[in-house]
Amino acid sequence: MNPKVFPWKKLDKDEKRKLKMKIFDIIFEANTPYGKLFDISLLLVILFSVALIVLESVPSFNSRYHDFLVIAEWIVVMLFTVEYFLRIYCLQKPWRYVFSFYGIVDLLSILPFYFGIFFPNSKYLSSIRILRLFRIIRIFNLSGLTKNRNILILGLKQSKDRIIVFLSFICLVVVVIGAIMYMVEKDHPESGFTSIPISIYWAIVTMTTVGFGDIAPVTGFGRFLASIIMILGYGIIAVPAGIISSEMVNASKQDNIPTNTDVCQYCNDNYHLDNARYCKTCGHLLNP
Repeated sequence: MNPKVFPWKKLDKDEKRKLKMKIFDIIFEANTPYGKLFDISLLLVILFSVALIVLESVPSFNSRYHDFLVIAEWIVVMLFTVEYFLRIYCLQKPWRYVFSFYGIVDLLSILPFYFGIFFPNSKYLSSIRILRLFRIIRIFNLSGLTKNRNILILGLKQSKDRIIVFLSFICLVVVVIGAIMYMVEKDHPESGFTSIPISIYWAIVTMTTVGFGDIAPVTGFGRFLASIIMILGYGIIAVPAGIISSEMVNASKQDNIPTNTDVCQYCNDNYHLDNARYCKTCGHLLNP
């Protein structure tokens, strides 16, 4: 192996560790100049790639600028691929990142492109590339957005149990109402209530105030029941928003909401108190 072509082969163990730390600081940290520059650049590339996906779906634009879209997509995918493997390289336990939410999103954002090369029939998978938009969540580590992100996360965590109970109750209500509507309207095929699953579908659509109009009761009692579920729908929509909002207000009043952007190199956890020196999940030193 020619050391001039592959200079990192001459690096000793300590130098490789320093190189990993330097790459880690740039890619995962947002409190350094290079880290902020990387995050801003990544944000622009993500928005550009999403714009490419949207424009590619427009037949007139795609036929006119097809070559440009293909070349631009190649460049974007190469950048994302290099970034993905650099994230794996600089972590002490890469598998934690690979199987994390962000790791799966990063992988799914580049896989459809390579599948399209080797399996042309898998072109329909290209729409999965829109998942790249989820990567913008990482940019919340920039400046003052970290505290607001943590307030939202804390509010969602604290309201989780009540939201689960509320959704369970809603599921129970739509199943019961759907079954009742089927019994009331089953003798009138023109109404569309041909089975209990379809009636449950109608109950969900009606309770969420969507109202497609493809199914509608024709009997007096059925219309009366539909009116009740419509009125309930307005109150039901406001409940989850109220629960989460109240918890977010309580969370914003707490003095210990962290603004720390440090990421653990071992477990990839990025939620730590401001003056934390060690990771709360695995106990390893942050920013060694």
